Amino acid sequence: MKYFTFDELTASYTAQQLGIDNTPDETAVNNLYRLVRLVLDPARQRLGMPIRVNSGYRSVALNRAVGGVRNSFHLSGRAADITTGNVEQNRRLFEILGSLPHCELIWERGGAWIHVAV
Repeated sequence: MKYFTFDELTASYTAQQLGIDNTPDETAVNNLYRLVRLVLDPARQRLGMPIRVNSGYRSVALNRAVGGVRNSFHLSGRAADITTGNVEQNRRLFEILGSLPHCELIWERGGAWIHVAV
């Protein structure tokens, strides 16, 4: 991982506030590393500016607490919700992500963030 840390891919304010364990299992850890290697690091490199992870891995309890769907790719460490903090830069990021491996790419809440999954 060149631009991202494991901690930012598993951090959750909601989990912390509710006392939810958000520790991924070995499969989810491997998936997070794959997500970063195939998508997040290359996207950051091409964009040339920081990307913030709003949500990465989610345990079942955390996913339920945030209203995530039952079959969310976040549950297996295969997805991240990311942003540059700026809708115009998010447009550039979305275009970049479209050229990288993914099985889901969603423009969320008018460009407030982007959901990407592998």
